[in-house]
Amino acid sequence: MAIRDWPEDARPREKLLKQGAAALTDAELVAVFLRTGVPGKSAVDLGRELIERFGGLGGLCRADRQSACAAPGVGEAKYALLQAIMEMARRTLDEAMQTGDALTSPNAVRDYLRLTLRNKEYEVFCCVFLDAQNRVIAVEELFRGTLTQTSVYPREIVKRALAHNAAALILAHNHPSGVAEPSHADRILTRQLADALALVDIRVLDHFIVAGASSLSFMEAGHL
Repeated sequence: MAIRDWPEDARPREKLLKQGAAALTDAELVAVFLRTGVPGKSAVDLGRELIERFGGLGGLCRADRQSACAAPGVGEAKYALLQAIMEMARRTLDEAMQTGDALTSPNAVRDYLRLTLRNKEYEVFCCVFLDAQNRVIAVEELFRGTLTQTSVYPREIVKRALAHNAAALILAHNHPSGVAEPSHADRILTRQLADALALVDIRVLDHFIVAGASSLSFMEAGHL
């Protein structure tokens, strides 16, 4: 049965408008994005199949062009639309983070880092550089590694912080394994970076680990 023949309250688009996007299932959200299904399958059926095919919403969002366009119901136009939606979300969170105080609005920083790092298939280490009022100066990806590890050089982080005239910074990296708990090496590195930056009067306010939809704050966990 086509979605247009469903009861109005069950149609994904009408449900979103009436109850909000949070009320929709993952498959229903994808259905709104797709707009139409394919012969023999509704947009919701197709959304469910795409989620299974790519291992979840995150997998669908990070799918490369070739893989996404080969999936039934997607194609070049839908792939381009998906990339535009993801970039709009990143820029929206970037604006929220840039205009607020990183200490009084930590969720904006957390959300930005989660969206930026959660779907990386390799480890990435980045820094959020802040001024004396804890406002964001810049966000930079400084090191990139493999599936399980990356090499981080304190000297390079100190150089970039001084180049930005930063008064403080927030560290962040991802765990492609999906486990947000810090390793022993993560804790040692955080302490080494905090000590090195303290020598030039720059504070480390937090260190976030992003693992899929989860994230961990060193400050909140008592590790910093």
